Amino acid sequence: MKARLILEDGTVFTGKHIGADKDVVSEIVFNTSMAGYTEVFTDPSYAGQAVCMTYPLIGNYGVCLDDMESEKPWVDAIIVRELSHVASNFRCDMTVQEFMDKYQIPGIEGIDTRALVRLLRDKGTMNGLITTNESLTYDQVKDKLHAYTTGDVVSKVSCKEKKFLKGVESLSENGPLSGSASFNKEDYEASLKGDLSKREKRPAIVKELNGRKTRPLKIALLDLGAKKNIADSLAARGCDVTIYPFDTSAEEILRDEPDGIMLSNGPGDPKDCRGVIEEIKKLYASDVPIFAICLGHQLMALATGADTFKLKYGHRGGNHPVKDLTNGRVYISSQNHGYVVDMDKLDRNVAEPAFINVNDGTNEGLKYVGKNIFTVQFHPEACPGPQDSSYLFDRFIDMCEER
Repeated sequence: MKARLILEDGTVFTGKHIGADKDVVSEIVFNTSMAGYTEVFTDPSYAGQAVCMTYPLIGNYGVCLDDMESEKPWVDAIIVRELSHVASNFRCDMTVQEFMDKYQIPGIEGIDTRALVRLLRDKGTMNGLITTNESLTYDQVKDKLHAYTTGDVVSKVSCKEKKFLKGVESLSENGPLSGSASFNKEDYEASLKGDLSKREKRPAIVKELNGRKTRPLKIALLDLGAKKNIADSLAARGCDVTIYPFDTSAEEILRDEPDGIMLSNGPGDPKDCRGVIEEIKKLYASDVPIFAICLGHQLMALATGADTFKLKYGHRGGNHPVKDLTNGRVYISSQNHGYVVDMDKLDRNVAEPAFINVNDGTNEGLKYVGKNIFTVQFHPEACPGPQDSSYLFDRFIDMCEER
């Protein structure tokens, strides 16, 4: 079936329909990752957006449900050059087409994704309509396209009630260390018969349970649209993690006496989260160590008087270089954001830049003066992407231990 992508500037791309048979208006963004599409589709930070994957072939290894970063996908739609309808991977549970059908995600394939990305880079992120209705014209939909906003998406993606994730008590509970896994035929055959306990675990990089040197550290994670691997990264180090809905009061979090607080990633414009910002001000005033990622990083900045602005087309992919200003080292990071903290409006008596983006010089992290608080714009938990900066979880745990 023919499908079209109609952009708010009037540009039209014609391709083939994939996924659910429904029209969708969304903000069109692109991701440059070559792999990890399952994690991208299930990242809550994509709520309210349709994602174009720049790698030309998507779906050749299928979908492994263990790799999902949320209980469901959050992308509005999927745009690809070519979708592989055949999947070849021993961990595969279904094809991408089956995944899109199951979760009712529409999409389009066969368009020139290179031309689309160049257009978005030149003109900036814009809204678009994916439709199979061949009679629709730009003039009929332009008002709808210009009016679309992602809206209040944090409330949609956050958990609805408090959850608890117990930290591991032994390194053996984690997956095999990266590079040391070996194929076990008996376990593989058992997993095919439905024994999920025999499924191969994701490779681990944790070599020390530094989250339970004397007792398990208690970490409070404020879920603003948290990727699953944030909590998993803490639990893999031995921390007990309590996950709180986005609208939880600071008083409730502090009443549980956490050793540290994490503010998660999430979707949308940080300035729309006014209620959360007020609660973060109270968390900032406490003496509890805080580590914030992505949206959490932006909200902490806004709570302390800084400002944010929207990037022309955002940073989304697994190959973004960031420079640690404390040691001059450059790390390759996983990123997914459309907004950044404005360094020109930053009070250096409150916070100092800790990381910058090597490509465009924008802020990638802050260290708060006189506080056990540091925040980063990128994703140290990766999934997908390189794990160069996973050491930041260890830095946070050390802060909690030294408190």
